[in-house]
Amino acid sequence: MIRFNVPPYTGKEMDNMKKAVESMHICGDGEFTKKCSKFVEGITGTSKCLLTTSCTHALEMAALLCDIRQGDEVILPSYTFVSTADAFVLRGAKAVFVDIRPDTMNIDETLIEAAITEKTRAIAVVHYAGIGCEMDTIMDIARRHNLMVVEDAAQGIMCTYKGRQLGTIGDFGCYSFHETKNFSMGEGGALLIREPEYIEKAEILREKGTDRSKYYRGQVDKYRWQNYGSSYLPSDINAAYLYSQFEVADKVNEARIARWNQYYELLLPLAEAGKIELPVVPEGCVHNGHMFYIKTKDMEERARLIDFMKGKDVLTVFHYIPLHSAPAGLKFGRFHGEDRYTTRESERLLRLPMFYQLTEDETAYIAGCVKEFYGA
Repeated sequence: MIRFNVPPYTGKEMDNMKKAVESMHICGDGEFTKKCSKFVEGITGTSKCLLTTSCTHALEMAALLCDIRQGDEVILPSYTFVSTADAFVLRGAKAVFVDIRPDTMNIDETLIEAAITEKTRAIAVVHYAGIGCEMDTIMDIARRHNLMVVEDAAQGIMCTYKGRQLGTIGDFGCYSFHETKNFSMGEGGALLIREPEYIEKAEILREKGTDRSKYYRGQVDKYRWQNYGSSYLPSDINAAYLYSQFEVADKVNEARIARWNQYYELLLPLAEAGKIELPVVPEGCVHNGHMFYIKTKDMEERARLIDFMKGKDVLTVFHYIPLHSAPAGLKFGRFHGEDRYTTRESERLLRLPMFYQLTEDETAYIAGCVKEFYGA
């Protein structure tokens, strides 16, 4: 069986993890945590990167730094993972869902402004499959209405929008290093902070509400409880695993993009024949090969294709169930405007296997199976 995902492994992970153990510093903010943060800051140019225990926790930190409170509203797409909404709902906000664009599966930037009310405090965008949202328009809306922007760039590390790294355009950006992502530490994430004025507050928030980070830097002689906070620091063992992949980041990215391009080339005849639809990468967007999906005619055809592929020993999976139709979505949110595309497109989308170790032969076999299903 060709799995849908295999966690990335480059060969140096065990050596780095051994070094972390031998350093006798396996809690947070050890040598490898610092190396990972410096790497992200280097490739993105962000003011500060704080490694976290998950992208979920990075989003929760972003919501706290945005000062989201009871009764506030946050605009976001319904086609996303629950963590995007959870981070704000936990602060007492209402999730206001708007429709997506059918080409990129990202939030439709032309529908955001109409969803703004006097209670709106932030816009949370999701860069689906590492393809950037239309950030120029979104940032203009945010500036004119004095709103914060949080980028859920869980899938978007090393992706750009008009030359700018995803996660660095809004006020805060959030990356995921879950085992399904291009770079992994099992469970983990990162918070990117654009404006330096938020760095100290974020450090305190991440260190249980203390100024422990300043203490470690020798800026204070003892650390104290300064504000509310929690423990968002990953173990340095996890960071050691992640840094092994950062050391060969370009190699990992190039391998995934090569497989993405191979899928696209092999399946293009099916798309040209009107059998399926392929991903769209708008001009100005550079992706990282995180995901390759196709769109079938409808949900029934997709179910038949999933079964067919399973019979060929290939695991293919669909993705998000729109949040606005879920029990919690009905309780904590509302859909603004018409759901023209969110539900319809979510029912057609099917993801093909994509991981660092996927071979050229396996990719050709998978694409061949899809073509066989459609009689091509």
